[in-house]
Amino acid sequence: MSIGNEYLKVVQERFKSVKDLGDKTINQLSEDDIHWILNEGSNSVAVIVIHLSGNMVSRWSDFLSTDGEKPYRNREQEFEDNILSKQELIAIWEKGWNILFDTLSDLGEQDLLKNIYIRSKSHTVVDAIERQMAHYAYHVGQIVYIGKQLKDKVWKSLSSQEENQKNI
Repeated sequence: MSIGNEYLKVVQERFKSVKDLGDKTINQLSEDDIHWILNEGSNSVAVIVIHLSGNMVSRWSDFLSTDGEKPYRNREQEFEDNILSKQELIAIWEKGWNILFDTLSDLGEQDLLKNIYIRSKSHTVVDAIERQMAHYAYHVGQIVYIGKQLKDKVWKSLSSQEENQKNI
């Protein structure tokens, strides 16, 4: 396997790992939990999910051929908690991740050094992937942190869940 194809395989696994942390956290949250905020300056899990999905849909749709900041994206609206249910939250969450994974699976080694644009600024595909990995890991970390605070003593460790699943 070439280094480029190995990189694409590894990065898909890393994105899946980040998503898995979010999945396991969201699964522990109630309808009320997804809307909880500490104060007016903080975001709820619902808002973070809306923002992540909006970013993913914009960045990864037509990834190689159009600017990653799509004209239809309304970033400011992503910070409004207008999710009605946990089921809707999960659908929005999955939509973004599905577009990301579909795009990554279509990329080949020959694409990694191509230039793409985000907000009219040129980036190599590798740089764009790494930029998004850092962004998504940051926000999923926020989701996990909020979840741990809310669930307190009933929080189920994300690493122990993984171990439990392996033992089934």
